[in-house]
Formats: sequence, structure tokens, C-alpha cells
Amino acid sequence: MHEIRIANDLSEIVLEVASNEKLSVVSRVNITFGEMVQIVPEIFDFAFREAVRGSIASEAVVNFEIIKIKLKCRECGNVFNLNGSRFACQECNSSDLEIIAGKEMFVKSIEGE
Repeated sequence: MHEIRIANDLSEIVLEVASNEKLSVVSRVNITFGEMVQIVPEIFDFAFREAVRGSIASEAVVNFEIIKIKLKCRECGNVFNLNGSRFACQECNSSDLEIIAGKEMFVKSIEGE
């Protein structure tokens, strides 16, 4: 349940940015996760709600964007999205791959007044 730690860390970022921007209320938080982070949105949402309880972000709507895993073959240069759990190039079958998307985790935007 790494969602709790991630929710705590991201809630600190949200509250710090809101304070720096002099917001009195945070109405929406847009968060981006790569598939490799393996977040369960419902657990994250619950943990985030607990982390911001009693703060200016306590009523914020949380939106999730999930980025698909994208790989690049170091042998043939093929770039492709991971389908299933087979980490092999779809062109040459090499397993010498570079992950170029899908590990992200960040607050994309914060809305408020």
C-alpha cells in the first residue's frame, strides 16, 4: 500500500503550492501516474483525503491521468506500448529495452481560488 506514502508526499506538494500561490481553497487536483507506479486510484484517493483532511484542499476533486508504459528496443529502435506483461520487442523479440514512459508520478495542476 505505497499509495499512502505517495498521497502524503503529493498532498504536501499541493498544500505548499497552494500556500505559495495564496489560494484560500483548492478545488481540483490533477495527478499523473505512469502504469509502472501501480497505483490503485481508490486507495490513493482515500489516502489523499486523509492527508488533506481539515486543510484548504479537503474538498478538492482529484483527477487521475494514467500514462501507458512505452518501451524502446535498444537492438532495433522500435518504440511501442507494452501490451500485457511481455517485456520483449514486438519487432525483433529482444528483451534489451528502455522504458521511455510509464514511470511518471507528479501533480499536473492545481485549481483553486
